[in-house]
Amino acid sequence: MRVPLLLELGAVVVGLAVLARLAGRIGLPAVPLYLLAGLAFGEGGVLPLVTTEPFVETGAQLGLILLLFLLGLEYSAAELTATLRSSFRAGLLDLALNALPGLVAGYLLGRDLLTAMALGGIAYVTSSGIAAKLLQDLGRLGNRETPLVLSLLVVEDLAMAVYLPVLGALLAGGGSLVGLAWAPVAVLAVVGILALALRVEVGLSRAVFSRSDEALLLTLLGFALVVAGVAELTRASAAVGALLAGIVLSGPAAQGARALLAPLRDLFAALFFASIGLGIDPAAVGSAIGPALALAAVGAVTKLATGWVAGSWAGLGPRARLRAGAALVARGEFSIAIASLAAPASDRLVPVAVGYVLALAVLGSLAARFADPVGRALVARSTRAQR
Repeated sequence: MRVPLLLELGAVVVGLAVLARLAGRIGLPAVPLYLLAGLAFGEGGVLPLVTTEPFVETGAQLGLILLLFLLGLEYSAAELTATLRSSFRAGLLDLALNALPGLVAGYLLGRDLLTAMALGGIAYVTSSGIAAKLLQDLGRLGNRETPLVLSLLVVEDLAMAVYLPVLGALLAGGGSLVGLAWAPVAVLAVVGILALALRVEVGLSRAVFSRSDEALLLTLLGFALVVAGVAELTRASAAVGALLAGIVLSGPAAQGARALLAPLRDLFAALFFASIGLGIDPAAVGSAIGPALALAAVGAVTKLATGWVAGSWAGLGPRARLRAGAALVARGEFSIAIASLAAPASDRLVPVAVGYVLALAVLGSLAARFADPVGRALVARSTRAQR
Protein backbone atom coordinates (compact mmCIF):
# COMPACT_ATOMS: atom_id res chain seq x y z
CA MET A 1 0.00 0.00 0.00
CA ARG A 2 1.44 3.37 -1.07
CA VAL A 3 1.43 5.92 1.75
CA PRO A 4 0.00 9.35 0.74
CA LEU A 5 2.69 11.99 0.18
CA LEU A 6 1.38 14.45 2.76
CA LEU A 7 1.04 11.77 5.42
CA GLU A 8 4.59 10.47 4.95
CA LEU A 9 6.02 13.98 4.70
CA GLY A 10 4.16 15.05 7.83
CA ALA A 11 5.53 12.04 9.70
CA VAL A 12 9.06 12.95 8.58
CA VAL A 13 8.75 16.56 9.76
CA VAL A 14 7.16 15.56 13.09
CA GLY A 15 9.93 13.00 13.62
CA LEU A 16 12.60 15.63 12.99
CA ALA A 17 10.82 17.97 15.42
CA VAL A 18 10.92 15.29 18.12
CA LEU A 19 14.65 14.80 17.53
CA ALA A 20 15.27 18.56 17.72
CA ARG A 21 13.45 18.68 21.07
CA LEU A 22 15.41 15.67 22.33
CA ALA A 23 18.71 17.28 21.27
CA GLY A 24 17.76 20.43 23.15
CA ARG A 25 16.91 18.41 26.27
CA ILE A 26 20.26 16.60 26.34
CA GLY A 27 22.25 19.68 25.37
CA LEU A 28 23.68 18.38 22.07
CA PRO A 29 23.43 19.55 18.43
CA ALA A 30 20.61 17.88 16.53
CA VAL A 31 22.81 16.99 13.54
CA PRO A 32 23.89 13.47 14.66
CA LEU A 33 20.27 12.58 15.52
CA TYR A 34 19.11 13.71 12.06
CA LEU A 35 21.85 11.59 10.46
CA LEU A 36 20.91 8.50 12.44
CA ALA A 37 17.23 9.05 11.61
CA GLY A 38 18.10 9.16 7.92
CA LEU A 39 20.05 5.92 8.32
CA ALA A 40 17.02 4.25 9.94
CA PHE A 41 14.58 5.37 7.22
CA GLY A 42 16.82 5.13 4.17
CA GLU A 43 18.00 2.35 1.90
CA GLY A 44 18.11 -0.88 3.90
CA GLY A 45 16.70 0.81 7.03
CA VAL A 46 13.85 -0.31 9.24
CA LEU A 47 11.17 1.65 7.33
CA PRO A 48 12.42 3.14 4.03
CA LEU A 49 10.68 6.24 2.72
CA VAL A 50 8.86 5.82 -0.58
CA THR A 51 6.71 8.74 -1.73
CA THR A 52 8.64 11.62 -0.12
CA GLU A 53 12.15 10.69 -1.25
CA PRO A 54 12.22 13.05 -4.30
CA PHE A 55 10.93 15.93 -2.15
CA VAL A 56 13.52 15.23 0.54
CA GLU A 57 16.33 15.20 -2.06
CA THR A 58 15.27 18.59 -3.42
CA GLY A 59 14.72 19.99 0.07
CA ALA A 60 18.17 18.77 1.07
CA GLN A 61 19.78 20.78 -1.75
CA LEU A 62 17.83 23.84 -0.68
CA GLY A 63 18.87 23.29 2.95
CA LEU A 64 22.56 23.23 2.06
CA ILE A 65 22.20 26.42 0.01
CA LEU A 66 20.37 28.25 2.82
CA LEU A 67 22.89 27.11 5.44
CA LEU A 68 25.81 28.50 3.48
CA PHE A 69 23.96 31.62 2.29
CA LEU A 70 23.09 32.73 5.82
CA LEU A 71 26.60 31.87 7.00
CA GLY A 72 28.01 34.12 4.27
CA LEU A 73 25.81 37.00 5.45
CA GLU A 74 27.86 37.20 8.64
CA TYR A 75 31.00 38.34 6.79
CA SER A 76 31.92 40.97 4.22
CA ALA A 77 33.89 40.29 1.06
CA ALA A 78 36.79 42.35 2.43
CA GLU A 79 36.95 40.24 5.60
CA LEU A 80 36.93 36.95 3.74
CA THR A 81 39.46 37.95 1.06
CA ALA A 82 41.84 39.19 3.75
CA THR A 83 41.49 35.89 5.62
CA LEU A 84 41.94 33.88 2.41
CA ARG A 85 45.19 35.70 1.62
CA SER A 86 46.51 34.89 5.07
CA SER A 87 45.23 31.29 5.00
CA PHE A 88 47.23 29.89 2.08
CA ARG A 89 49.70 28.22 4.42
CA ALA A 90 46.83 26.87 6.55
CA GLY A 91 45.20 25.45 3.41
CA LEU A 92 48.38 23.58 2.50
CA LEU A 93 48.57 22.24 6.06
CA ASP A 94 44.95 21.09 5.85
CA LEU A 95 45.67 19.27 2.59
CA ALA A 96 48.83 17.60 3.87
CA LEU A 97 47.49 16.48 7.24
CA ASN A 98 44.15 15.16 6.01
CA ALA A 99 44.57 13.91 2.44
CA LEU A 100 47.76 11.94 3.14
CA PRO A 101 46.23 9.45 5.64
CA GLY A 102 43.40 8.84 3.17
CA LEU A 103 45.86 8.24 0.32
CA VAL A 104 47.77 5.69 2.41
CA ALA A 105 44.59 3.97 3.61
CA GLY A 106 43.20 3.91 0.07
CA TYR A 107 46.34 2.27 -1.28
CA LEU A 108 46.25 -0.36 1.47
CA LEU A 109 42.55 -0.94 0.75
CA GLY A 110 42.65 -1.26 -3.02
CA ARG A 111 46.34 -1.45 -3.95
CA ASP A 112 45.76 0.99 -6.81
CA LEU A 113 46.11 4.71 -7.54
CA LEU A 114 42.40 5.40 -8.11
CA THR A 115 41.25 4.03 -4.76
CA ALA A 116 44.08 5.90 -3.02
CA MET A 117 43.15 9.19 -4.74
CA ALA A 118 39.46 8.74 -4.00
CA LEU A 119 39.94 7.99 -0.29
CA GLY A 120 42.43 10.85 -0.05
CA GLY A 121 39.72 13.26 -1.21
CA ILE A 122 37.12 11.68 1.06
CA ALA A 123 39.41 12.10 4.07
CA TYR A 124 40.42 15.66 3.16
CA VAL A 125 37.23 17.64 2.71
CA THR A 126 35.12 18.92 5.62
CA SER A 127 31.32 19.01 5.37
CA SER A 128 30.45 22.68 4.76
CA GLY A 129 26.81 22.01 5.64
CA ILE A 130 27.52 20.39 9.00
CA ALA A 131 30.17 22.99 9.88
CA ALA A 132 27.77 25.84 9.09
CA LYS A 133 24.96 24.27 11.12
CA LEU A 134 27.20 23.69 14.15
CA LEU A 135 28.53 27.26 14.09
CA GLN A 136 24.97 28.56 14.02
CA ASP A 137 23.56 26.17 16.64
CA LEU A 138 26.40 26.78 19.08
CA GLY A 139 26.29 30.59 18.69
CA ARG A 140 29.81 30.88 17.28
CA LEU A 141 29.18 32.92 14.12
CA GLY A 142 30.83 35.96 15.70
CA ASN A 143 33.79 34.10 17.22
CA ARG A 144 37.37 34.96 16.31
CA GLU A 145 38.07 31.51 14.82
CA THR A 146 35.05 31.46 12.49
CA PRO A 147 36.67 33.48 9.62
CA LEU A 148 39.57 30.98 9.68
CA VAL A 149 37.13 28.05 9.49
CA LEU A 150 35.27 29.74 6.61
CA SER A 151 38.45 30.43 4.67
CA LEU A 152 39.56 26.80 5.00
CA LEU A 153 36.14 25.64 3.75
CA VAL A 154 36.49 27.88 0.69
CA VAL A 155 40.06 26.68 0.03
CA GLU A 156 38.87 23.08 0.27
CA ASP A 157 36.09 23.76 -2.19
CA LEU A 158 38.54 25.33 -4.65
CA ALA A 159 40.77 22.28 -4.25
CA MET A 160 37.75 20.10 -5.05
CA ALA A 161 37.22 22.10 -8.25
CA VAL A 162 40.63 20.86 -9.41
CA TYR A 163 40.49 17.40 -7.82
CA LEU A 164 37.10 16.16 -9.06
CA PRO A 165 37.80 16.66 -12.82
CA VAL A 166 41.20 14.99 -12.40
CA LEU A 167 39.64 12.02 -10.60
CA GLY A 168 36.86 11.83 -13.18
CA ALA A 169 39.38 11.80 -16.05
CA LEU A 170 41.39 9.04 -14.36
CA LEU A 171 38.23 6.99 -13.77
CA ALA A 172 37.40 7.36 -17.45
CA GLY A 173 40.72 5.72 -18.23
CA GLY A 174 42.42 8.92 -19.24
CA GLY A 175 40.47 9.00 -22.49
CA SER A 176 38.73 12.29 -21.75
CA LEU A 177 40.43 15.30 -20.22
CA VAL A 178 37.68 17.79 -21.09
CA GLY A 179 36.67 18.01 -17.44
CA LEU A 180 40.11 19.34 -16.53
CA ALA A 181 39.39 22.54 -18.44
CA TRP A 182 36.64 23.36 -15.94
CA ALA A 183 39.00 23.45 -12.96
CA PRO A 184 40.53 26.90 -13.69
CA VAL A 185 37.07 28.15 -14.72
CA ALA A 186 35.69 27.24 -11.28
CA VAL A 187 38.59 28.92 -9.49
CA LEU A 188 38.32 32.05 -11.62
CA ALA A 189 34.56 32.20 -11.03
CA VAL A 190 35.06 32.24 -7.24
CA VAL A 191 37.81 34.86 -7.49
CA GLY A 192 35.65 36.95 -9.84
CA ILE A 193 32.64 36.90 -7.54
CA LEU A 194 34.78 37.98 -4.57
CA ALA A 195 36.36 40.78 -6.61
CA LEU A 196 32.93 41.95 -7.76
CA ALA A 197 31.62 41.81 -4.21
CA LEU A 198 34.31 44.21 -3.03
CA ARG A 199 32.93 46.81 -5.46
CA VAL A 200 29.16 46.32 -5.43
CA GLU A 201 28.10 44.83 -2.07
CA VAL A 202 26.64 48.08 -0.67
CA GLY A 203 24.92 49.08 -3.92
CA LEU A 204 23.60 45.57 -4.50
CA SER A 205 22.22 45.40 -0.97
CA ARG A 206 20.32 48.65 -1.54
CA ALA A 207 18.93 47.36 -4.85
CA VAL A 208 17.80 44.07 -3.31
CA PHE A 209 16.27 45.53 -0.15
CA SER A 210 12.51 46.01 0.07
CA ARG A 211 10.26 47.05 2.95
CA SER A 212 7.84 44.31 1.90
CA ASP A 213 8.80 41.07 3.70
CA GLU A 214 7.21 39.04 0.92
CA ALA A 215 9.17 40.77 -1.85
CA LEU A 216 12.41 40.67 0.14
CA LEU A 217 12.02 36.96 0.94
CA LEU A 218 11.42 36.02 -2.70
CA THR A 219 14.26 38.25 -3.92
CA LEU A 220 16.81 36.90 -1.45
CA LEU A 221 15.87 33.27 -2.00
CA GLY A 222 15.94 33.70 -5.77
CA PHE A 223 19.30 35.48 -5.60
CA ALA A 224 20.86 32.68 -3.52
CA LEU A 225 19.51 29.97 -5.84
CA VAL A 226 20.67 31.74 -9.01
CA VAL A 227 24.21 32.30 -7.73
CA ALA A 228 24.37 28.68 -6.49
CA GLY A 229 23.18 27.50 -9.92
CA VAL A 230 25.77 29.62 -11.72
CA ALA A 231 28.45 28.15 -9.45
CA GLU A 232 27.35 24.64 -10.47
CA LEU A 233 27.56 25.60 -14.15
CA THR A 234 31.21 26.59 -13.65
CA ARG A 235 31.87 23.28 -11.81
CA ALA A 236 32.26 24.99 -8.44
CA SER A 237 29.81 23.62 -5.87
CA ALA A 238 26.40 25.11 -5.20
CA ALA A 239 27.45 25.36 -1.56
CA VAL A 240 30.35 27.73 -2.22
CA GLY A 241 28.14 29.71 -4.62
CA ALA A 242 25.57 30.20 -1.86
CA LEU A 243 28.31 31.20 0.58
CA LEU A 244 29.60 33.83 -1.84
CA ALA A 245 26.04 35.08 -2.49
CA GLY A 246 25.68 35.76 1.23
CA ILE A 247 29.05 37.50 1.41
CA VAL A 248 28.08 39.83 -1.47
CA LEU A 249 25.13 41.22 0.52
CA SER A 250 25.40 43.55 3.50
CA GLY A 251 23.45 46.24 5.32
CA PRO A 252 19.62 46.21 5.57
CA ALA A 253 19.23 43.39 3.05
CA ALA A 254 21.48 41.13 5.11
CA GLN A 255 19.63 41.97 8.33
CA GLY A 256 16.29 41.23 6.69
CA ALA A 257 17.59 37.98 5.22
CA ARG A 258 18.58 36.59 8.61
CA ALA A 259 15.11 37.10 10.07
CA LEU A 260 13.15 35.94 7.01
CA LEU A 261 15.24 32.95 5.92
CA ALA A 262 16.22 31.47 9.30
CA PRO A 263 13.00 29.40 9.70
CA LEU A 264 13.32 28.07 6.12
CA ARG A 265 16.97 27.24 6.77
CA ASP A 266 16.13 25.27 9.90
CA LEU A 267 13.44 23.22 8.13
CA PHE A 268 15.41 22.35 5.01
CA ALA A 269 18.71 21.93 6.85
CA ALA A 270 17.09 19.17 8.92
CA LEU A 271 16.09 17.48 5.65
CA PHE A 272 19.64 17.91 4.35
CA PHE A 273 21.23 16.08 7.27
CA ALA A 274 18.59 13.36 7.22
CA SER A 275 19.15 12.90 3.48
CA ILE A 276 22.82 12.01 4.04
CA GLY A 277 21.69 9.05 6.11
CA LEU A 278 18.91 8.15 3.65
CA GLY A 279 21.43 7.18 0.99
CA ILE A 280 23.39 4.87 3.30
CA ASP A 281 22.73 1.15 3.62
CA PRO A 282 23.35 0.12 7.26
CA ALA A 283 24.43 -3.34 6.12
CA ALA A 284 27.18 -1.80 3.98
CA VAL A 285 28.44 0.18 6.96
CA GLY A 286 28.58 -2.93 9.13
CA SER A 287 30.76 -4.80 6.63
CA ALA A 288 33.54 -2.21 6.84
CA ILE A 289 33.16 -0.82 10.34
CA GLY A 290 36.72 -1.64 11.47
CA PRO A 291 38.67 0.22 8.74
CA ALA A 292 36.10 3.04 8.75
CA LEU A 293 36.43 3.70 12.49
CA ALA A 294 40.22 3.47 12.39
CA LEU A 295 40.38 6.01 9.58
CA ALA A 296 37.78 8.20 11.34
CA ALA A 297 39.92 8.30 14.50
CA VAL A 298 42.89 9.48 12.46
CA GLY A 299 40.72 11.97 10.53
CA ALA A 300 39.38 13.53 13.72
CA VAL A 301 42.89 14.00 15.13
CA THR A 302 44.28 15.51 11.92
CA LYS A 303 41.46 18.06 11.61
CA LEU A 304 41.87 19.04 15.26
CA ALA A 305 45.59 19.45 14.58
CA THR A 306 44.82 21.55 11.49
CA GLY A 307 42.64 23.93 13.50
CA TRP A 308 45.13 24.08 16.36
CA VAL A 309 48.20 24.88 14.21
CA ALA A 310 46.38 27.18 11.77
CA GLY A 311 44.78 28.97 14.72
CA SER A 312 48.18 29.54 16.32
CA TRP A 313 49.42 31.05 13.03
CA ALA A 314 46.37 33.33 13.09
CA GLY A 315 47.14 34.44 16.66
CA LEU A 316 44.18 32.65 18.28
CA GLY A 317 44.17 31.45 21.88
CA PRO A 318 43.98 27.76 22.89
CA ARG A 319 40.17 27.68 23.25
CA ALA A 320 39.62 29.28 19.83
CA ARG A 321 42.14 26.92 18.23
CA LEU A 322 40.36 23.89 19.67
CA ARG A 323 36.97 25.20 18.52
CA ALA A 324 38.35 25.77 15.01
CA GLY A 325 39.66 22.22 14.78
CA ALA A 326 36.43 20.73 16.13
CA ALA A 327 34.36 22.66 13.57
CA LEU A 328 36.39 21.02 10.78
CA VAL A 329 36.08 17.40 11.94
CA ALA A 330 32.79 16.41 10.28
CA ARG A 331 32.81 14.96 6.76
CA GLY A 332 29.63 14.73 4.71
CA GLU A 333 28.17 15.62 1.34
CA PHE A 334 31.41 15.97 -0.68
CA SER A 335 32.87 12.75 0.71
CA ILE A 336 29.73 10.79 -0.20
CA ALA A 337 29.82 12.30 -3.72
CA ILE A 338 33.46 11.25 -4.19
CA ALA A 339 32.70 7.71 -2.99
CA SER A 340 29.77 7.44 -5.43
CA LEU A 341 31.94 8.70 -8.30
CA ALA A 342 34.69 6.19 -7.58
CA ALA A 343 32.38 3.24 -6.75
CA PRO A 344 32.91 1.45 -10.11
CA ALA A 345 36.67 1.41 -9.52
CA SER A 346 36.52 -0.23 -6.09
CA ASP A 347 33.68 -2.22 -4.55
CA ARG A 348 35.35 -1.94 -1.12
CA LEU A 349 35.55 1.86 -1.16
CA VAL A 350 31.90 2.84 -0.67
CA PRO A 351 31.25 0.87 2.58
CA VAL A 352 34.43 2.28 4.15
CA ALA A 353 33.61 5.81 3.00
CA VAL A 354 30.04 5.60 4.28
CA GLY A 355 31.12 4.34 7.72
CA TYR A 356 33.84 7.00 7.83
CA VAL A 357 31.43 9.82 6.98
CA LEU A 358 28.78 8.67 9.43
CA ALA A 359 31.29 8.26 12.27
CA LEU A 360 32.84 11.70 11.72
CA ALA A 361 29.49 13.44 11.19
CA VAL A 362 28.44 12.25 14.65
CA LEU A 363 31.88 12.67 16.25
CA GLY A 364 32.32 16.12 14.69
CA SER A 365 29.03 17.30 16.15
CA LEU A 366 30.03 16.08 19.61
CA ALA A 367 33.54 17.51 19.31
CA ALA A 368 32.18 20.94 18.41
CA ARG A 369 29.81 20.83 21.40
CA PHE A 370 32.49 19.93 23.92
CA ALA A 371 35.46 21.81 22.43
CA ASP A 372 34.83 24.94 24.49
CA PRO A 373 34.51 23.21 27.91
CA VAL A 374 37.62 21.13 27.18
CA GLY A 375 39.52 24.22 26.04
CA ARG A 376 38.45 26.09 29.16
CA ALA A 377 39.70 23.22 31.34
CA LEU A 378 43.05 23.15 29.50
CA VAL A 379 43.53 26.89 29.95
CA ALA A 380 42.66 26.62 33.66
CA ARG A 381 45.11 23.75 34.15
CA SER A 382 47.86 25.67 32.33
CA THR A 383 47.22 28.74 34.49
CA ARG A 384 47.46 26.69 37.70
CA ALA A 385 50.68 25.05 36.50
CA GLN A 386 52.28 28.45 35.81
CA ARG A 387 51.46 29.59 39.33
